[in-house]
Amino acid sequence: MAYFSNVSYMISHLFLMLFLYLFITHRYSKTATRWICFASFMILTVTDCVKLNLYPDSDVCYFFVTIFQITVTQSTGILISKKRNTKVLFMGLSASNYVIIGSVFAAILNIYTGQMFPALAVSIAVHIILLYILYLNIHEIWIRQYEKEYTKGWWKLCLIPVFFYCSFSFVAFFPRTLYEDPENIPGILFFTMTMLVSYVVVLQYVETEADQKNIYLKNVLFESYIKGLENQFYLVEQSEQNLKIMRHNMRHFSSMIGHLLDQQEYDEIRRTLSYIDDVTDENKIEKYCSNLMVNTIISKMMKRAASYAIHVHLDVAVDKEIPVNTYEFAAVIANLFENALICVKDFPPSERAVTVKIHCSQEQLFIQTKNPYKGEITFDSQTGLPKSKKGENHGLGMQSILAFSDKIDGAIDCFCENGIFHMILFAKF
Repeated sequence: MAYFSNVSYMISHLFLMLFLYLFITHRYSKTATRWICFASFMILTVTDCVKLNLYPDSDVCYFFVTIFQITVTQSTGILISKKRNTKVLFMGLSASNYVIIGSVFAAILNIYTGQMFPALAVSIAVHIILLYILYLNIHEIWIRQYEKEYTKGWWKLCLIPVFFYCSFSFVAFFPRTLYEDPENIPGILFFTMTMLVSYVVVLQYVETEADQKNIYLKNVLFESYIKGLENQFYLVEQSEQNLKIMRHNMRHFSSMIGHLLDQQEYDEIRRTLSYIDDVTDENKIEKYCSNLMVNTIISKMMKRAASYAIHVHLDVAVDKEIPVNTYEFAAVIANLFENALICVKDFPPSERAVTVKIHCSQEQLFIQTKNPYKGEITFDSQTGLPKSKKGENHGLGMQSILAFSDKIDGAIDCFCENGIFHMILFAKF
């Protein structure tokens, strides 16, 4: 019995470390992470040997060894994890539940058949099958949640694996084992099914909550940009009104200048002309396209580019009336334009150049930005968009672009080529 338990626990610890290795994003290299997991595996195995062979009947030893092994397992997960928070704790506790299932099935089969090696083979098979199913169905969902910065509420979710682990331990192993109380086997099977269902429900809930949060943030972002664009639109209208007034007043200025010429007041003439130039420049809006809102945002971005001494290769052709929401379209242009400018503004002056192409008609929409970049750009495996290096609540501009693209059934393509980052948004109406 001691030999069976030793081998069974060894198998469980092996798959426990494999689970942590697969489901936690590594802080260290693969080699270093494997050595850390191997060291933890050896510690767990040695403590099991001490418990099972030196103090097999000691409940106190069982209790303290269990607490020690839990501490080692969670410490291993936290140590190898790139991020150290309650999400990692949740995964470490879940890993402990995962390996209990294989051990329980081995114990049940050994109780009913009395065959040690078939029971151990079933234990290995259950571990492999369950790990394979979890990796195929849960891994991507978990990684998406793991990469998000927010951790609020995850400590509450940790109570779920804690509850199941305690339930399994007290029903199957402590203070009496399944060998001593085989009538507990139906209860163990019930706990197993309940746990699996609970994890599916929890992960679906977390995924839904995350999606709702993203939708909320996108809506807030759109509203913020639209409000800003409306303010900018008002300024444009105000500028145009000022120019109309200026043109109306020009005949008065002309008469004034003629009168000053008669009096040879040349200094006053210069001041008057200077005032006219200042007012004209202050209210001047460059004409890039016939769509007023798009023209406004491009004018704003071009002024920002000039303030950074960035050369912009600009190609714009946007109809006055377009088949998409003008405010949202302008917000997307602002996001893409701004991202390109921010990326190159700290480059040497000779390298500060971006290319922006914006075409929109009744038939199709095409936006392209090109800019040099430094460092490494990481792309999201789900969206294909570049990931922000500043955390979850950053990169919302990209999310708004994706939301706009989905809304108009568009397609987005992002790629890097020869040190140039390309972003293309295309839609056909």
